[in-house]
Amino acid sequence: QLRLVESGGGLVHPGGSLRLSCAASGFTLDYIPIGWFRQAPGKEREGVSCISSGDGPTNYADSVKGRFTISRDNAKNTVYLQMNSLKPEDTAVYYCAAAPRYSGSNYLPSQPREYQYWGQGTQVTVSS
Repeated sequence: QLRLVESGGGLVHPGGSLRLSCAASGFTLDYIPIGWFRQAPGKEREGVSCISSGDGPTNYADSVKGRFTISRDNAKNTVYLQMNSLKPEDTAVYYCAAAPRYSGSNYLPSQPREYQYWGQGTQVTVSS
């Protein structure tokens, strides 16, 4: 069974940091583009960051550039999202997703519909 499981969310003060993890089971993430999305109450799901296959290109939403970093640890079959200088507007449920249809390419899928597998989400709350 193919699964993605997010972890690492929580409550943090503005300016703080969190590292989210996206662990896969049932398949190998190494060459699959992985995206992080978030959804705040009453808002649409939005793309935060994506990493293409292997150590290929990455991209970030303008709102998180310079503060968030996406990375892989192939040995742990896990993708991370390091989030620094967190702001209250970063509060949301964060999801990771996998797009195996683009495996092996440098394509960076940006739309939720391009992803086939999703985790259950992890809550991030930034508040003083």
